[in-house]
Amino acid sequence: MQLLHAPLAVQDRPCLVVGSSRLALRLAEWLVLHKAQVTVIGDHTTDNDRIRSTSREVTSADIDNNWLVITASDDKSLNSRILDWCNDKCRFCYSIDNPEHASWMLNLSATSPGQVALVGAGPGDPELLTLRALRLIQQADVIVYDRLVSKPIMARCNPAAEFIYAGKSKANHTLPQESINNLLVTLAQRPANVVRLKGGDPFIFGRGGEEIETLADHRIPFQVVPGITAASGCAAFAGIPLTHRDHAQSVVFVTGHLRNGEINLNWHELVSPQLTVVVYMGLTGLENICASMIQHGRESSTPAALVQQGTQPQQRVLVSTLKDLPALVANSEVSAPTMLIIGHVVTLRDKLDWFSPAPDA
Repeated sequence: MQLLHAPLAVQDRPCLVVGSSRLALRLAEWLVLHKAQVTVIGDHTTDNDRIRSTSREVTSADIDNNWLVITASDDKSLNSRILDWCNDKCRFCYSIDNPEHASWMLNLSATSPGQVALVGAGPGDPELLTLRALRLIQQADVIVYDRLVSKPIMARCNPAAEFIYAGKSKANHTLPQESINNLLVTLAQRPANVVRLKGGDPFIFGRGGEEIETLADHRIPFQVVPGITAASGCAAFAGIPLTHRDHAQSVVFVTGHLRNGEINLNWHELVSPQLTVVVYMGLTGLENICASMIQHGRESSTPAALVQQGTQPQQRVLVSTLKDLPALVANSEVSAPTMLIIGHVVTLRDKLDWFSPAPDA
């Protein structure tokens, strides 16, 4: 069957999902995330008030009232009848067990099981995903995802995939790193098509190198899809160029992780006035970072900005100086994820600030 590859706009359109399986409910939730009006006919209990669920027999009249139908019933004869009804009534339809006769194609499986794709999801805005990243998350059998992958990006993943949360926050690691490495090997050996989905770029403070080292040791095929790193994404959406001929001729990325209450950085290399310093994970140690920069020779009046949830509708940018930024942040109820930018390029924000977050975010 030849298909025209084009997206469907389901927002505000009535859609029907048929079936009592967990997959049927997951497909309904996926449609809701894309703002469809969803009815499920099947034996389900859900606390999602945007899904109308009923347990009864499906009739031909149900097709009349819906623009798109997905049938995920265990009854193959029912699935076949629904396909025929949809075709007769010119409705878009997809059947889990009979996709070759559907009028719409939903990517529920990938073509190369036994592989792992290490995918960078970018800083949060789903429109910053690469085309390859989008294709892979829509075709994955299993998605192992991190805490910093935004909800709008998760909404674009294959709804039939198995989702495994492997996020980390301060002092709370759902899975230790070694366990994640071994999990990816186990999943690929099922075999399954696996996506390891990480916020930002997986090779910049993302431990992606460690994970694919383990895959290579076990001779598991893999690919790496770079993402827009949080530093460049947050800076761009905050109107702060990381380099500029008049302000900064170089930029350095560092991590602000506290270890035993200390942040061990080469401070003497970070104090040049022509250098922009971008600090990942620097919120907890912000006061320590600013004080250490000043102590080692950076001017206390150096401009500094903290970007919270950069590129997303909830983005906030707090601008001050190395001396005064910690107090400003302490009084502003800031929470992770954040990105700290230090340097004279921050002064350009007043002129270059272009992004207007949603007013009700």
